[in-house]
Amino acid sequence: MIGQRRLVLEPRAVPLGGVRGMEVLRVLPHRNLPTIGAWCFLDRFGPAETRMRVEPHPHIGLQTVTWPLVGEIRHRDSLGSDADLRRGQLNLMTAGNGISHSEYSVGEGPVPLDALQFWVVLPESARHGDGGFERHTDLPTTTLSAATGSDATATVVLGEFAGVHSPATVHTPIVGAEIVVPAGTTVRLPLRPEWEHALLLVEGDAAVPEHAMTRNDMLYLGDSRDGVEVTSSEGGLLFLLGGEPFEDEIVMWWNFAGRSHDEIAAAREDWEAASPRFGVVEGHDQRIPAPPLPPVRLMPRSRTL
Repeated sequence: MIGQRRLVLEPRAVPLGGVRGMEVLRVLPHRNLPTIGAWCFLDRFGPAETRMRVEPHPHIGLQTVTWPLVGEIRHRDSLGSDADLRRGQLNLMTAGNGISHSEYSVGEGPVPLDALQFWVVLPESARHGDGGFERHTDLPTTTLSAATGSDATATVVLGEFAGVHSPATVHTPIVGAEIVVPAGTTVRLPLRPEWEHALLLVEGDAAVPEHAMTRNDMLYLGDSRDGVEVTSSEGGLLFLLGGEPFEDEIVMWWNFAGRSHDEIAAAREDWEAASPRFGVVEGHDQRIPAPPLPPVRLMPRSRTL
């Protein structure tokens, strides 16, 4: 068991530049915490007025979870998927052994855009399989009874929360849920004590006992909790993520999640060689080249908490 924790994971600004031409806030992976459950990556891009143009690029060994807050995002991939995504909807892309995709903001000029994008690392049983894409436009919600104030609402984006299950495909025991806490409310979020959890404050204000949260900071709670009390004065939007601790050590580099340096190097070589492994995203005349590998062997990221 990991035990109960209260660790603040502060985001860092990452300039993506180039064809993306935008900056994101990256919360995961953290230098001391490579995964929370099977969640291995979290970026927030926005809020900004921007023209997003992410040209085709590859993934292996993970699922991408795109959760828009403001604006519309067009997803195209090597499976032939072409879908616009907006607030309250979920795009879930499973890379398996290899997939490629692009992401554009909708419209030719700069538009308001804000979204969370997560990666979920795949277990051994799923990471060598075929890729897949799902779009879910009607996700289940549940009401959380408030101790004071108005009841809170949870949208179950991925996995299971408070006995409610998302229809999206998962490969490990996991939870991803958006929580809306009204102004003047105190509510208890039920947690599974055998899972580890973290809370991200997306907008507004929120506090757990003896800790006021800061926007875009993630509060890591560890495991061994059957619930956590959240209070908001002005109203808060939070994202809860967690799951069964992921036991495998993973090697993450660029857009790849593997288990060894050699596996990552082979995927990079396949992408640069335009291997059929990653397919083709139709409607594009350019794609993102792989950066050079570092001059040392890539090593697994270890938990040091």
